Amino acid sequence: MTSRDLVLVSLFAAIIVALGLLPPIPLAFVPVPVTAQTLGVMLAGLIIGKNRGSAAVLLVFLLVAIGLPVLSGGRGGLAVFAGPTVGFLIGWLPAVYVTGALAERFANAKTATKQFMGFFAAAIIGGVIVAYAFGIAWLAFGVGMGLPGATVASLGFIPGDLIKAGLAAMAARAVMLGYPLLPRKA
Repeated sequence: MTSRDLVLVSLFAAIIVALGLLPPIPLAFVPVPVTAQTLGVMLAGLIIGKNRGSAAVLLVFLLVAIGLPVLSGGRGGLAVFAGPTVGFLIGWLPAVYVTGALAERFANAKTATKQFMGFFAAAIIGGVIVAYAFGIAWLAFGVGMGLPGATVASLGFIPGDLIKAGLAAMAARAVMLGYPLLPRKA
């Protein structure tokens, strides 16, 4: 990893942490709140790619594990990895990787619209579908909600996550125009 890579990894870990300063929004029907940090995960994948984005998420995990209150609501410490939110939290790592891998494919799109739509699709597939797969699985089997209950309860997150995916795609497109950081795949 180059010095530039380390700076980008640190920057995007800081962005994920900073988005945790926004207070979580609890939902009555599921023990997992709505947070802005998933936007940071999407941004990391879309802007700096799968490898550096994954490193940024791993850095956030390390900060959480050593007890720093970097998650939404001021949470941190090893206990977080045993709570009801752990499925979504652990899902950040495959989510950022898939988002970044797909974004790298769309970095060379011929038109701005194709690039934006590719980034939007990457954010939805990686940042929503992949993350939900881990979160729903944990709610269903780790928390004991059952698969149908966990799936239905997670539907409440979809409108906000679609908005986050759109914002992340717009930001990634703007960065690609001014200062492209995303590795490009053929």
